[in-house]
Amino acid sequence: MNLPLQEGAPLRGVRILDMATVLAAPFSATLCGDMGAEVVKLELPAGGDPLRGLTPVHEGHPLFWKTANRGKKGISLDVRKAEGRALFLKLIAGFDVLVENFRTGTLDGWGLDMAALHQANPRLIVLRLTGFGQTGPYARRPGFARIFEAMSGFTHLTGEPGGPPQHMNYPLGDVVAGLFGAFAISTALAERNALPREAQKGAEIDLSATEAMARLLDPLAAEHRIGGVVRERTGSRATYTAPSNVFRSGDGVWFTLVGTGGPIFARICRAIGREDLLADARFADNAARIRNLEALDALIADWCASRSFAELTAPLEREDVPYSKVYSIADLQADPHMRARGAFIDLPDEQFGAVPAPAPVPRFVGRESMRPPATGPRTGQHNREVYGELGLCDSQLDSLREAGVI
Repeated sequence: MNLPLQEGAPLRGVRILDMATVLAAPFSATLCGDMGAEVVKLELPAGGDPLRGLTPVHEGHPLFWKTANRGKKGISLDVRKAEGRALFLKLIAGFDVLVENFRTGTLDGWGLDMAALHQANPRLIVLRLTGFGQTGPYARRPGFARIFEAMSGFTHLTGEPGGPPQHMNYPLGDVVAGLFGAFAISTALAERNALPREAQKGAEIDLSATEAMARLLDPLAAEHRIGGVVRERTGSRATYTAPSNVFRSGDGVWFTLVGTGGPIFARICRAIGREDLLADARFADNAARIRNLEALDALIADWCASRSFAELTAPLEREDVPYSKVYSIADLQADPHMRARGAFIDLPDEQFGAVPAPAPVPRFVGRESMRPPATGPRTGQHNREVYGELGLCDSQLDSLREAGVI
């Protein structure tokens, strides 16, 4: 469950009710929880959130659920039932933010439209995260990360030239939307809380996950409409700066190398012992290097293939060239810099004792470090605590449980 308020927590005192499923919207609430908000996770009494079944699941225990919903209290409630709806409206009066990701119109059909929510709590901020937004012809379509990635244009850029578009082996579209969700919540809180309490009003946030992915691709619309160019797949090679590609050492280590700008290109030339390239008209500036990037990449690739990765690192570091081995998660956790920074933390857990996970980002300098939150809760784990704060006694909770309301 959430830890007591900590002085170093920027969102301390903020209460968020997360009734969303799977990953995008819940990730928004989790990120706010990392910053000190109290987050309560609401599920149906029988559970059933698909995230509990997504890999990794170890010995029947859902690691994805445990890490993605870290730091949250867990309650169960069926808002589709009349008693559940009444209890929900009583509950929501004590929260600052509601996070939901049902298809457009679903909450309205349960009698929980914005008018009802704001009647119960006029200061309530509601994050509505869907695949395509609350309006438009696609508003009621189901949405998943790969749909957002494909429709936004992101997947079109990923893959080898002439090959099929590719998705990465992780729901990037969900977590990007979650980042925008956390930003939206923080923005709405800043706007609301800048006013005297008696003047504070709630807000409805309409967040489209597809639009969130498209927002990352800043210049592509201008490149197309003004320049007539549709950017295509180029493998790992960048076509906006050169050299910038993934190379392989003679002993089989993949690494990325970036040479944005003339000074860095000069350092690369010195590192590979080819200062003569600085006088080569083909590589005179970035535009020229882009026109001749295949030849440039081939020169660098040949140099890399003739040396082991250990032999490559000395001249690259001597010349301060930006490069990195392509890390696996094992490499990342073992890296001395990441270890020195404490980039991974152990979440206290009932089954495993501790579950490793990324540390909160960002850090607020000069403040006391936050204590690690516990892993995601069991369904209804904190029912008695949360509903007890509303004045419900054990016998009332037992009756609601028997009726399938909680």
